[in-house]
Amino acid sequence: MALQFALDPELTPRLLDEVVALWTDVTNAGGAVGFVAPVTPERVRPVAEKAFAGVREGRDRFLAARDTEDGSLAAILFIEDQRFNLFDHWRMLKRVMVHPRLQGRGYGLDLLREAERVARTMGLEALQLSARGGLGLESFYTRAGYKEVGRVPAAIRVAPGDDRDSIFFWLDLREDLR
Repeated sequence: MALQFALDPELTPRLLDEVVALWTDVTNAGGAVGFVAPVTPERVRPVAEKAFAGVREGRDRFLAARDTEDGSLAAILFIEDQRFNLFDHWRMLKRVMVHPRLQGRGYGLDLLREAERVARTMGLEALQLSARGGLGLESFYTRAGYKEVGRVPAAIRVAPGDDRDSIFFWLDLREDLR
């Protein structure tokens, strides 16, 4: 089984429904993608629509991956412009997710590598992403070549008395520095 990637696929209502379902499933399985479980599709939909709006405006990019066996939406991420000209040489990866039933197959690394390939074709020099502490994501992103460059202690409140660090990772894409 493998993934088939599509950069900026047509943003149809069906694709929006698939993204909302994926996002809901990932969150409810414990994924840290902007919500805390339990979450409903109705709660996720406005955030997904806002992410799609950035792609429609041409500022952001959307990378989707389908499972080659059944065609289902398997993984996604958004490549976000920071909307500030001094940051034009890099982008932020947001909403990096792989469907829970497909995790453990290396698809997360495949998704990040495809994002890196896309970023290089865009002429970017770096990618940044952030992660919620307490989930062991540091080792995953480090394996993918990202370097932890900052941490804001207790910046994410997932519940009363449960504050997590916001961790920032950087991937330098300049050939001479890797």
